[in-house]
Amino acid sequence: MAAAMKSLSCIMLACALAGGTGLAAPAGAQPGISSDPKAAAAQIARMDREVAGGRFKADWSSLANYRVPEWYRDAKFGIFVHWGVYAVPASGSEWYSRNMYVPGHADFVHQRATYGDQSVAGYKDFIPQFRGQRFDPAAWMALFKHAGARYVVPVAEHCDGFSMYGSAINRWNAVAMGPQRDVVGEIAKAARAANLHFGLSSHRAEHWWWYGQAPAGSDVWNPAYADLYGPASPRTLPGSDASAEPDPNHLEQWNPPSKAFLDDWLARTGEVIEKYNPEFVYLDWWINQPAFAPYLQRLAAYYYDSAARRGVGPVLAYKEEAFPAGSALFDIERGRLDALRLLPWQTDTSVSINSWGYVENDKYRTAASLVATLADVVSKNGNLLLNVGPKADGTIPAEAARVLDEIGGWLSVNGEAVYGTRPWVMFGEGPTRNAVGSLKEGGDPTYTPADIRFTTRDGRLYALGLAHPADGAVRIGVLYAGNPYAPPVKAVHLLGSTAPLAWRQEKDGLHVTLPATGAKADMPYALRIEFSPPNKT
Repeated sequence: MAAAMKSLSCIMLACALAGGTGLAAPAGAQPGISSDPKAAAAQIARMDREVAGGRFKADWSSLANYRVPEWYRDAKFGIFVHWGVYAVPASGSEWYSRNMYVPGHADFVHQRATYGDQSVAGYKDFIPQFRGQRFDPAAWMALFKHAGARYVVPVAEHCDGFSMYGSAINRWNAVAMGPQRDVVGEIAKAARAANLHFGLSSHRAEHWWWYGQAPAGSDVWNPAYADLYGPASPRTLPGSDASAEPDPNHLEQWNPPSKAFLDDWLARTGEVIEKYNPEFVYLDWWINQPAFAPYLQRLAAYYYDSAARRGVGPVLAYKEEAFPAGSALFDIERGRLDALRLLPWQTDTSVSINSWGYVENDKYRTAASLVATLADVVSKNGNLLLNVGPKADGTIPAEAARVLDEIGGWLSVNGEAVYGTRPWVMFGEGPTRNAVGSLKEGGDPTYTPADIRFTTRDGRLYALGLAHPADGAVRIGVLYAGNPYAPPVKAVHLLGSTAPLAWRQEKDGLHVTLPATGAKADMPYALRIEFSPPNKT
């Protein structure tokens, strides 16, 4: 503990002597919002000019004309990357930057015990330790591509206020300090070189209240750092208990963001879109706060119009009810649906259980459970965005890499049942259901051999069994002889196996006997089912 405190103190002293994070706020900085308000205003002006000459306008009726591009519907599987300053303490979760200032929280206690009082050892003081000395974006892309991902989405700015790219609006960025590299730009270049679609995410909306519970005397309230930590507004409405946790489902209980903050949010999000031309943009929670609505319309119109001009098929992901259905892509964080959705959607989850960013001693999900999640989501017309959290030095934890490797092995054999598919008339059959909605993931469902999911492509039906039957006997009830959904079955193949299958179509379903050797027994399997041509009359 003493060594850790001494190390941080030395870094803070060196930083102050060299400039770095010891600099006072620049002249003209807007306290608690942006380092350069003129740059923010210029960014918004460019965005407004783009929309003025584009197809999409900043209103819901115009945005209703949006359609999710085919590249995204075909891709099915992407990788999310939570990498930032929060990887340095590697404790609690990626919310450490907030929780270390919340009195009574375990991270608050940990910060004081490990690094010292928040008045002298603040979040800003982790920035010099965030060096990323082993960050190799090409190696990341090789791993992600081997895992079977078709798109990659790094965090451009998390709720902590640190931009992972060279920003003209925010001096607290990875080019100016920390790794002193354009992390987002390097990932974009490496992704495109690997023929992966490139996206990015913004979590800036929550920054309005992120540091608002910091105690008096902490560095959050030092004016020199106002453009990092601020506005540090209370989460609750004026006059209410500032220590209370407002209900996430009742945003009227929250302190709404100011116009200045919303303008800054719009400028920052537009800046990163303009710089990197992403095909996918993910907006984190709290944009469903009512004050964001007109700004979401402006952002979406700008993104769609600028993407069209640049020849990009854009995807804009949102949570909860922030957008009207169909005007952007609906996303569910750590949760799923229990029915087929006609509009495309996405779930995002992580290989790690406790945190999105890297923390020491985290627990990891199994590849088998994640493949089952992928099969379930795709059968319901969705995509899976799977997160990894690299360490502060830029390396991906070995356990996360192992899970990705196993997923890639499965997709290399069974990918034809996933990529480029579309939902069938029903998503599947079987007794197991999952909870519906965000943050309802809990433990992984225990699937039975009767739990089967369907996808279709080129006139073929794929049946993905989520659990292997002990005796190898599979029955697909909906494909009974004479069913109204499909012509008679002509052939059945197990993907990854050349062994002929014994099968028969009877009144109670399609019966298939799996070979004794073939797909791994702990992983889902996939059957390709071909049908006889329908009778012509």
